[in-house]
Amino acid sequence: MRFSVYQESHIGGRKVNQDRMGYSFTRDSILLLLADGMGGHIMGEMAAAIAMQTIGNLFQQQAHPMIGRPERFMEDSFLAAHQEIHRYRAINNLPETPRTTIVACLIQNGYAYWAHCGDSRLYWIRQGQILLRTKDHSRLETLIAQGKVDPAERHTHPDRNKLFNCLGAPNAPIVELSRRAVLQPGDLLLLCSDGLWSVLPDHMLAQRLHDHTIVRAVPELIRSAVDIAGKQSDNVTALAMMWEGDDRMDNSTIISTNTLPIGSVTTTIQAPMDAEVETSDGDVFNDAEIEKAIAEIRNAIHKSSRITSKN
Repeated sequence: MRFSVYQESHIGGRKVNQDRMGYSFTRDSILLLLADGMGGHIMGEMAAAIAMQTIGNLFQQQAHPMIGRPERFMEDSFLAAHQEIHRYRAINNLPETPRTTIVACLIQNGYAYWAHCGDSRLYWIRQGQILLRTKDHSRLETLIAQGKVDPAERHTHPDRNKLFNCLGAPNAPIVELSRRAVLQPGDLLLLCSDGLWSVLPDHMLAQRLHDHTIVRAVPELIRSAVDIAGKQSDNVTALAMMWEGDDRMDNSTIISTNTLPIGSVTTTIQAPMDAEVETSDGDVFNDAEIEKAIAEIRNAIHKSSRITSKN
């Protein structure tokens, strides 16, 4: 595999940066992760860190050198992160459970699989055109889909920060999975928090990433979002990957995994600073528990879910 990856985060106008991002890769598999701790609840940054570490640990345990069942891995690892966040609340006797949104992308054999909970987004971009982006799990997107709100109100509607899906909520998360995507050389995958996409329009994100390398485009986009939002800026975080590259890629930024030995894992995902998050050496849930949790998720999709404010 050959790819180029770049990540960056800015605290914006907030006192704490609750965003987390990172990636891990083996010889034949790559995992990209981004989480946005929910500021309307306590310790959102810890929920984000726990989710990152839990999912990252499971990838390292199971990618030998690939994940056998990508879609199942996404569901299982998201559910495991959700349970770890609840366990952290119980151990520390917190008055409520920290919460976080999450978006993840797994790439292997030239295919990309992604999943998300909440409004942290993934964009799949080719030649400056957005082929697909994730749909936010928000009250506003539901109203737009029902035809009750004009899409032009996305940046101003009072319900734009109200989410019905995240990790750490009382109900089981709804893990929305993508279809399998066939990547072409030069394709871009952008994972970002709402601090970026809520300020800059989609076409600007795509165009900037098309016109410049990701090493230049990502910092420019983050700086633009922070400057436009000013003192009210949210945390702004982005993680971008170019698959197999093109002529514009600087050789110093290209990662080639072909020479990595089986069993070797490289990661930028860091453990939470304020607590140790342990995961078992095997599956976090047994098969019966996993099937039960997934059944709950399926049922939740067809029911009205509790709305929670992100900020």
